Amino acid sequence: MNIKYLLAGCFLALGLISCQETANDSAADSSDTQAEQEFQYQIDQFADLKILRYKIDGWDDLTLKEQKLVYYLTQAGLAGRDIMWAQNYRHNLAIRAALENVYTNYQGDKSSANWEAFEVYLKRVWFSNGIHHHYSNDKLKPGFDAGYLKELLAATNTELTGEAFDVIFNDADSKKVNLSKDADIVLESAINFYGPDVTEADVEAFYSGIEVDADEPIEVGLNTRLVKENGQLVEQVYKSGGMYGAAIDEIIKWLELAQGVAENPNQAKALGLLIEYYQTGSLDTWDDYAVAWVNSTEGNIDWINGFIEVYNDPKGYKGSYETIVEIKDFDMSKKMAVLSKEAQWFEDNSPLMEEHKKDSVTGVSYKTVNVAGEAGDASPSTPIGVNLPNNNWIRQKHGSKSVSLGNIINSYANAGSTGRLKEFAYDSLEIELETKYGQLADKLHTALHEVVGHASGQINPGVGTPKETLKSYKSTIEEGRADLFGLYYLMDPKLQELGLVEDWEKTGMAAYDGYIRNGLVSQLVRLELGADVEEAHMRNRQWVSAWAYEQGLEDNVIEKIVQDGKTYYNINDYQKLREIFGRLLRETQRITSEGDYEAAKALVEDYGVKVDQNLHKEVLDRNSKFTAAPYGGFVNPEIVPIMNDAGEITGFEIKQPATFESQMLDYAKRYNFLK
Repeated sequence: MNIKYLLAGCFLALGLISCQETANDSAADSSDTQAEQEFQYQIDQFADLKILRYKIDGWDDLTLKEQKLVYYLTQAGLAGRDIMWAQNYRHNLAIRAALENVYTNYQGDKSSANWEAFEVYLKRVWFSNGIHHHYSNDKLKPGFDAGYLKELLAATNTELTGEAFDVIFNDADSKKVNLSKDADIVLESAINFYGPDVTEADVEAFYSGIEVDADEPIEVGLNTRLVKENGQLVEQVYKSGGMYGAAIDEIIKWLELAQGVAENPNQAKALGLLIEYYQTGSLDTWDDYAVAWVNSTEGNIDWINGFIEVYNDPKGYKGSYETIVEIKDFDMSKKMAVLSKEAQWFEDNSPLMEEHKKDSVTGVSYKTVNVAGEAGDASPSTPIGVNLPNNNWIRQKHGSKSVSLGNIINSYANAGSTGRLKEFAYDSLEIELETKYGQLADKLHTALHEVVGHASGQINPGVGTPKETLKSYKSTIEEGRADLFGLYYLMDPKLQELGLVEDWEKTGMAAYDGYIRNGLVSQLVRLELGADVEEAHMRNRQWVSAWAYEQGLEDNVIEKIVQDGKTYYNINDYQKLREIFGRLLRETQRITSEGDYEAAKALVEDYGVKVDQNLHKEVLDRNSKFTAAPYGGFVNPEIVPIMNDAGEITGFEIKQPATFESQMLDYAKRYNFLK
């Protein structure tokens, strides 16, 4: 599970407050290295997006063998880049190829508004790995008409016809993921996990008919596309020789090189099982790999690689391709290990019903890492924290790995300012608390969310998995549950006792202020006026905040204040708010443990989906004075091998890409394995 969308382009996940207000100067020369004294974090801004860089902190502390391992793993990740494009929508690769050919070959007027709109559209498509917005799931709207695109295609001898051309401009496939309670969420989602004629009922019937081991169930459907052939439902398996086989063969090639320079036998074993999984597509092997991976805890290098997160599947079966390569952050990992060690204390002292608490929280590990490369669903928009594996029986029997992506968080922080904080915070005290304690509160919330949140609680005997019982509400309930665990303990003196904060109360106050401010007000800048809340994490922040506000009305725990035409939510009683968070945590765990679909539906639909349109318009108006984009993502540093005359790698140079465009075009040329 990842918390990719807690940030959504701004540093502080608990409040949309630190987005940079103006774009930085033009990109530095491509020969710039990361040793540069004045590191340029932001290199581009367009539409609602900004593009940042990150440093590979800790690189120089690695041995040459460790650097080779990082290099091979990043190449393996990039080799599968196009899989994510194909998964997101069936026409994405054809559309991208056509747009890129136009971009690189067009010799006409590049000073027109139409050409500028074309460039922006292409960059938005690059950022989203397809033609649907990476966050809202809405289809991107080009700022030019079909006639202009036909002119560009003709001028560059580029072919793009039929449905692939028409869909750019028409209303078809308007939602990548449609979670509306009134929709057939499979048939009306453009995501390419299912054939275009497969319905929600088809999916439920197909997967309910697959028998799995009750104690150690595989993640059915994780690495397949479900289609109809001659009227029968069949799965197309992602594997060597199967679907996406050409890209998967490249992934295997680089993973085999990585296995040859593994730091220890446990790493080598895990990589061997990952290779076998890609060769066979066996989900039993995937589970064997996940067990080996979670037990491979020694060494300075780690990775995430596979078809993993199911947020993009409206039914929660299909995994999106994702890779992250990580270098251990030694100092922060020592600090965060404190939380892992105390995980059982947090479980025992939580407000959960006793029957829903785990007797033993097994193998929870948490560390801060620095990213060395990302691809697929993790790039350009990236998580800031990850907790894996997702298979619940593996988590219970073997534990999980929780990581915070330290250099990614650092880049957001260094590219930010406090303009939006001053606009949406109620008073000077709220601003002061956020400025002094907000970054630490955010880091701790990420850690608590992953370590004691996702790792906590248990499902009642005989109750199915949340994917089966809570269905389309599974993801937002789980993310809300983990958020609530973190929120409950952010206002606890235990954090100071453990040496994690200097002032637990003020840190907690900053955390609560930021969460409520974001959940009720500032995250609305990410939505178009009139839109419902669709994304799972965004929904959970709203239903948590709105439920807490309603529950505290009688005691004025959170006060709605309208001042000079501006709406604020001011917390009057932090301890009572903590009690409210605790009650909601208890309820969300009950929903999860008992598989209470109707309660999950009521919580999400009543509090997490609809938006007060008057407030939304006000927030958009207040936000309009800021030039910063509300979303951010990253280009990857380029790891360039240095070779001797014998063709052996003797070292590496780290280069930062000059522009977003240059990296996207380079990737399209070097990692174009799916035609």
